[in-house]
Amino acid sequence: MHPSRIPALALAADLVAVVVFAAVGRISHAEADSLVGLAGTALPFLIGAAAAWATPWVRSSPTSLRAGFVVLALSVGIGFVLRLGFLGRLPLSFAVVAVVALAVLLLGWRVLAGVVARLRGPREPSHG
Repeated sequence: MHPSRIPALALAADLVAVVVFAAVGRISHAEADSLVGLAGTALPFLIGAAAAWATPWVRSSPTSLRAGFVVLALSVGIGFVLRLGFLGRLPLSFAVVAVVALAVLLLGWRVLAGVVARLRGPREPSHG
């Protein structure tokens, strides 16, 4: 894979992780029948992820665990503030589940990518 594609793929992975989080949450509450509902659930957290991607910590090394923690912190921080502002409530149980689920998703793909990269080892440049 060409290194210039890595940031775009990392951004896509983060956005997919947030949408998966929202979709699973909606399914678990029998609210899975509306694309507009899914967008409304995911949007506060997607805004937080976008804010994280505006930081140099994420842009400079998007597959690092440090970047993952920044994306996690801003996704949940901004997501919770927006959710509280729009809905007027933020149940503790939701907050805990959201942090754990987003941590697994946002950090999990980075851990897997790191393991795969180490297993593949250094790549020889092609001369041909």
